[in-house]
Amino acid sequence: MSIQNRYEFVYFFDVTNGNPNGDPDAGNMPRLDPETSKGLVTDVCLKRKIRNFIEISCPNEPGYEIYVKEKSVLNLQNKRAYEALGIESEAKKLPRDEAKARDITAWMCKNFFDIRSFGAVMTTEVNSGQVRGPVQLAFAQSIDPIVPLEISITRMAVTNEKDLEKERTMGRKHIVPYGLYRVHGFISANLAAKTGFSDNDLEKLWQSLQLMFEHDRSAARGEMAARKLIVFKHDSVLGSQPAHKLFERVKVERISSESGTPAQSFADYRISVDSDGLDGVEVIEKL
Repeated sequence: MSIQNRYEFVYFFDVTNGNPNGDPDAGNMPRLDPETSKGLVTDVCLKRKIRNFIEISCPNEPGYEIYVKEKSVLNLQNKRAYEALGIESEAKKLPRDEAKARDITAWMCKNFFDIRSFGAVMTTEVNSGQVRGPVQLAFAQSIDPIVPLEISITRMAVTNEKDLEKERTMGRKHIVPYGLYRVHGFISANLAAKTGFSDNDLEKLWQSLQLMFEHDRSAARGEMAARKLIVFKHDSVLGSQPAHKLFERVKVERISSESGTPAQSFADYRISVDSDGLDGVEVIEKL
């Protein structure tokens, strides 16, 4: 059974001496808003981490395969639905029978968590339809400006024999000394009914947001941590309050050093939620 309540959430995470999301158009420097110098992390980057966590936390669990993953051939993934349902595929087209076309898309939703959650465009050579997912994330943005650093590093080994005389080779590493990022999320019960996104799926999503950085460690990303997860649960499918009004109730106060300057640590901030007068909405702090 799909979820019966609308949700919004505010998620805070931080980075220390790492690159949370490199920009390939800027030599893999941390993404940055050029007008405000605030750091950015794309929704795609965060969804990737959620997918990775689901993949390692739900191995071989029916319904929790990942559609978009490393070395995945999407045409082969789509073909599985046709084979499971005994339907002949036609290049780039869904079956002409609308019931069969719906069955193909429904099979994909049932078996792949990320399709059921985020949606997918599966109109490839083997067409499995298009799904609009109930879970959507905005871009994450740092609370204060960040100062990306480019640090030179050395490697004692060389790649080729001809470089032996060099003794070492040079490289560069991009980091953010510290940044606290905020992202807004939306979960639609109406769209969940179309994909089958359930309460169990929702719990796994909350678990992913709380633990995904613990299983995504790398030298490039430094220290990343989930700091706050504030959930607004509506008492109905349609909801009781506009999302932007709820987000405005989550305040971030700078308590150390000057606001608008780069922060040093999470201790520089205080996060609070005003839950007074929220008729029809429950505030749940997961972190």
